[in-house]
Amino acid sequence: MKMKKVLAAALIGAMALTAFGCGGGDAEQNAESNELRIGMECGYAPFNWTQQDNSNGAVAIDGGNGYANGYDVQIAKKVAEGLGKELVIVKTEWDGLVPAVQSGSIDGIIAGMSPTEERKKSIDFSDNYYVSDLVIVVRADSPYASAANIQDFAGANITGQLNTFHDTVIDQIEGVNHVTAMTDFPSMRVALESGIIDGYVSERPEGISAAAANSNFVYVDFDVENGFQYEINDAAIAMGIAKDSELTAQVNEILAGISQEERNQLMEEAIANQPTAE
Repeated sequence: MKMKKVLAAALIGAMALTAFGCGGGDAEQNAESNELRIGMECGYAPFNWTQQDNSNGAVAIDGGNGYANGYDVQIAKKVAEGLGKELVIVKTEWDGLVPAVQSGSIDGIIAGMSPTEERKKSIDFSDNYYVSDLVIVVRADSPYASAANIQDFAGANITGQLNTFHDTVIDQIEGVNHVTAMTDFPSMRVALESGIIDGYVSERPEGISAAAANSNFVYVDFDVENGFQYEINDAAIAMGIAKDSELTAQVNEILAGISQEERNQLMEEAIANQPTAE
């Protein structure tokens, strides 16, 4: 905000001192806050979703827009507890997550986000808190439901989420009709149900979630030789944090204390607790 010109020198000095005292931006203020503000879409089950009550350990979304739950939320709760802070979930569109961390309006991203090399140019990441693989979600009555190789989808209408590596791997399928990427997974599920697309690429937990939420859906997985080719970090999930933040080391210490058995249990519970429809 631009300051209005003031004639009195004393008032100018007072305003300057006040401005100096507030310097450093949101990031420094958040570091001193008792809150841990975590951004996520709240629309990517089983990693995160929106529900109407606080059942099954859900957390109120900042601004009173319902409650957030899912695997990401439960991991965020453990991080906040380890830091001795109160967890605040900030519902944020996917493309707004990285800018929100950069501006300091949130402390971190726990949103099923992969620590890709491209994203590392903008923000830092914690150690991975989940590693998955890629599947294609299709209708159960589709001829593609029995596919065993990604090349079996030649000629199919396939899409992925906008600005994710899920969308970039589609072109590994020769002859595929790469449908314009969509903004979120609920939109892709609607498109699949209506027949606009033949399938969409997702990580395995989302595929399990889709099939559990809608009996008309199944997910197709592949062995290493017949599936998509990508770097391990592209399919891993980590917490996004501002560049050179002390928070990264603190979060890594907390994550190291969560066993693989507990992580698996949290994912199983998230899949079981997800909404039946989105």
